[in-house]
Amino acid sequence: MDHIASTVDPFVFRLSIFVLAVFVGYYVVWSVTPALHTPLMSVTNAISSVIVVGALLAVGVALATDDQGPLWARGLGFVALIFASVNIFGGFLVTQRMLAMYQKKKK
Repeated sequence: MDHIASTVDPFVFRLSIFVLAVFVGYYVVWSVTPALHTPLMSVTNAISSVIVVGALLAVGVALATDDQGPLWARGLGFVALIFASVNIFGGFLVTQRMLAMYQKKKK
């Protein structure tokens, strides 16, 4: 049984998991009804906050310990930090706007 597992390249294995996750995510997000959009956005903000913590660790730990880690890792961490921050703030704006649609109009 070990010889079967050793023939699969780890890159191909991880790439196939990523592709499957993209398809599952696409079908899950586009099948959400509008009534569930606001709770889904809140969960997305929570996930993005975890990404921000990981990106801060990728960017800052090497600098705080005077470690000369790979520059590409810090660069990708910075890009992840920017994208996750935009996602969080955009999610809050969309959630605020959707909740405002359900409030009574002021006369």
